[in-house]
This record gives sequence, C-alpha cells and structure tokens, in this order.
Amino acid sequence: MNYKAAIEAILFTMGESVELGRIADAIQLNEKETKKLLDELIKEYRSSSNIGMNIIELDGAYQMCTKPQMYEYLIRIAKQPKKRVLTDVLLETLSIIAYKQPVTKAEIEKIRGVSSEHAVSKLVEYNLVQELGRLDAPGRPLLFGTTEEFLRSFGVSSIDELPVLSPVQVEEFKQEAEEEMHVKLDV
Repeated sequence: MNYKAAIEAILFTMGESVELGRIADAIQLNEKETKKLLDELIKEYRSSSNIGMNIIELDGAYQMCTKPQMYEYLIRIAKQPKKRVLTDVLLETLSIIAYKQPVTKAEIEKIRGVSSEHAVSKLVEYNLVQELGRLDAPGRPLLFGTTEEFLRSFGVSSIDELPVLSPVQVEEFKQEAEEEMHVKLDV
C-alpha cells in the first residue's frame, strides 16, 4: 500500500488539521511510523517548487494547505479573498489572550483598562480565538484561548513558539508606561 498517497488523500479531503493518531489509525500504522512518513512528505513538499501545496504541523495535528507564494493565483479565481483586518485593539486583545490563555473577558479588560466585548467577539468571528470552557468561579465566566487558525495565521506550530519578552524589554516597557502616566508602577 502507498501510505504517503493515503496520507495525502486524508489531509486533502479533510480540509482541516487531522491528529497524528487519527491518521495512524486510518492507514493502520503506529504513530511513530506515521510521523516518519509525514515528516518525509513535509520535506518533499517544501523542497519541490513544482508542488503548490504544503503539509504543516499544528500542535500535533497535520493539515494540507497551499504555499504562500500561490496566493496571487488563488485570488484571481476566488470571488473575494477573505481579508481580515486586525486593528491595534484586536491585536492587543489577541496578544493578551495568546499569552494569558485560558483567560476571561474580565481579566482581559483589567489588563486593557477598557471593555473588550467587541474585540473578543470579532476575534471569535475571525476564528482566531475560541471559548475553552468556563472558570469555576462565581458567575462561571467564559474562558478564551487561541485556535489552530491563530497558529496557522501567525506561522507557529504551538503557542510555545510565541516570542518571549526578555526581562530587559519588560523593564523598558514598564519605564515607558511610568513616564506616560507619571506614576510608579509596581509590577
């Protein structure tokens, strides 16, 4: 059996990410062998300029997608490319969710200092953020976190790959904020 062809068919047909275990079950191989085949396919797709597709890994799941350089051809055939606009407010809110997840709207609003209802709703609409459940606290507020679409959009395999601020950068931001507010921040 051509396992690589089977994996390609699965990923193409599903159209969304598929967990390693599900792929392994479908082709009736163990996860280690399946992962090896997936790694080979990823390498083959990336190294070939004759293939307009890629296979990407997203937090232990795999998805087939088009290569970024194919976008110009896709927009010619698509009626209207989906172009999301992430305003400063949305980016700020998304950053808080990405780094603090799981997080409630109240926690987001405490950090931002203003209502975040619209921003969170828009991020959910864009499928960059999702409800993860409810906090076991009075009122049982919703918890929010990032989605696979977030990982895809920002080119990372997991949230562990997000950039980390150094203590020096944190101190610089703190000093800038103190100067702007003319107060001493105790963080």
